[in-house]
Amino acid sequence: MTTWEAILLGILQGATEFLPVSSSGHLVMAQALLDIEMPGVLFEVWVHMATLLSILLIYRTRIRALARGALSGDRSALEYTGLIALATMPAVFVGLFLGDFLKVLFENPVIPGLALLVTGAVLWTSRRVPVRSEESRLRWIAALVIGLAQAFALIPGISRSGTTVVAALWLGLEAEDAAAFSFLMAIPVIAGATLLQLPEIGVAQVPPAPMLLLAGAAAALTGVLAIRTFITTLTKGSFHLFAVYCWVMGAVFLTYLWVESGG
Repeated sequence: MTTWEAILLGILQGATEFLPVSSSGHLVMAQALLDIEMPGVLFEVWVHMATLLSILLIYRTRIRALARGALSGDRSALEYTGLIALATMPAVFVGLFLGDFLKVLFENPVIPGLALLVTGAVLWTSRRVPVRSEESRLRWIAALVIGLAQAFALIPGISRSGTTVVAALWLGLEAEDAAAFSFLMAIPVIAGATLLQLPEIGVAQVPPAPMLLLAGAAAALTGVLAIRTFITTLTKGSFHLFAVYCWVMGAVFLTYLWVESGG
């Protein structure tokens, strides 16, 4: 992998991690289309940590307030932190006990193509979310349902941000609250996935430091822009348009695979 390819993958990771189009699916498709071989686990861990930095930058004020509130015993802060922990549990369970099954899915490029079509269908339903007459408060059952949506998104091609936010909208959350909860609950998932990969770094190929720095910077900066774009489209009611992109990309990629296999 060249430095330019590393930067491209960093940009792709940063954009697709937060836009509702599935980062895992796009990375699988990019490697298949461009014949790029990842230079060891360290690169993947590095760009994931860079995208985690994007969330910390965008939501730094809310994270700081939650941390201070939880440490001081504030009930609302403790409850919200507990809801994030509960929503994380389904993904943790799937990752620990179905990890081998998920690895098989990542090895089959057809899966992300099909899953992108499913993601598009999920996103399209956001057009029909009823307007709430009263502001709904996030509760424990709702947090668990959103967590199940996040676990479902461990399938490559299923968007984590898209499915969790659409689930939150259908459960009655306001657009900005749905986005905030989706991104905050991504912090322990991304951090946990990174920690699970750390033991593999010792035996992994180590890419050059400049390549890592450039790819990480590209992922972090693109991630910030992606989060802001995500929130803007969500609040303006144009979120469902990402469905068209997912359908087109999924159909084009499946067609490419069919042609490559000889029809």
